[in-house]
Amino acid sequence: MDALVADAADRIFADHVDKPLLDRAESGEFPQQLWQVLCEAGLHLVGTKDSGTGLADILGLLKVAGRHAVPLPLAEVWVAGSVLGGEDTDGLTVVADDGLVAAWGRRAERVLTLDGRLATGFSVENGGNLAGEPRDCIRVDAATEIELPGEMPELMATTRAALAAGALERTLELAIEYATTRSQFGRAISRFQAIQHQLAVLAGEVAAAVRACDGAIEALDGDGFGTQAAAAKARVGEACGIAAEIAHQVHGAMGFTHEHTLHHFTRRLWSWRDEFGNEAYWQRRLGERLAATGADGLWDFIAREG
Repeated sequence: MDALVADAADRIFADHVDKPLLDRAESGEFPQQLWQVLCEAGLHLVGTKDSGTGLADILGLLKVAGRHAVPLPLAEVWVAGSVLGGEDTDGLTVVADDGLVAAWGRRAERVLTLDGRLATGFSVENGGNLAGEPRDCIRVDAATEIELPGEMPELMATTRAALAAGALERTLELAIEYATTRSQFGRAISRFQAIQHQLAVLAGEVAAAVRACDGAIEALDGDGFGTQAAAAKARVGEACGIAAEIAHQVHGAMGFTHEHTLHHFTRRLWSWRDEFGNEAYWQRRLGERLAATGADGLWDFIAREG
C-alpha cells in the first residue's frame, strides 16, 4: 500500500470522522462533506486503472477506514471502480451482495451485482445493519452484463475482513486506554490480573485477525488468494465476536452507553462478520477446498496455502 495515500486518508478520516458525524450517518444522513473532501483529494478513484493504485491499496486503505469507522461505502465504491475502470465523478457506484443488498443503495447511481450485472435502473427498499449503516435491498429494472473477476465473492469478503481488522485495532486501543485511565480501589483497573488477562486475549485475537487479513492481501496476485481470503474472513469473524465481548467487559457499563464511542466499532464488528459470508460459511468453503485435494494432496495443500 502506498504510504503517502494511506497517510492522506488517515488524516482526512481523523479530521472529519467524529461521533456527531457517526450519529448523523446512523440516522440516515449521507456524510456528503466527507465524501466531497475525499473526491477533492482523489481518493474516490482508488483502485481505478489510471490512479496508480490497485486491489492491495484498496484493502490496505479499508483497514485505515475501519480504524475510524468511516460511514461511507468505500469498499463497494473502490471495488466497483477497479472492475469498471473508474470515472472521475462524485456519483456512487456500489456493489451489492448475492442477496442484492447494497451499502447506501439509496444514494447510488449504479449498482454492480455479484452475478455480473451493472444496474442503472433499480428500485430501493431502505434497510440497515446492526451498526445502523444503510444496507438497502435493490430490485433491478435495467442492467448491462459485466465481466467480473473470477474471485469476486472472495474479494468482497476480504474487504469486510480488512474493515474489521482496522476496527479491531481501534477496539483494542480503546480498551487499553480505558483500563489504564479508569481507577478502582485506588489503582488503575489495568493493574488487576483479571483485566490484564482479558486484554492479553483481546490483543492476541486482534493480532491473529490482522495477520490473517494481511495474508489475504499478500496473496492477491497468486493462485492461493481464494484460500487465503476464506481463511481471513473466517478468522477475522471469530475475532470480532471475542474482541467485542472482551472490550465491553473491560469498559463495563460505560461501554454500553450511547455517548461512548465503543459501540460504533463493536456493532460494526458484529455486522461486518456476517456480511459477504460469516465465518461458518467460509470455514465450510475451506473444508470443501481441503477435501477436494484428497488424502495424498493434504500435506501439499497445507504447505502451499499456509
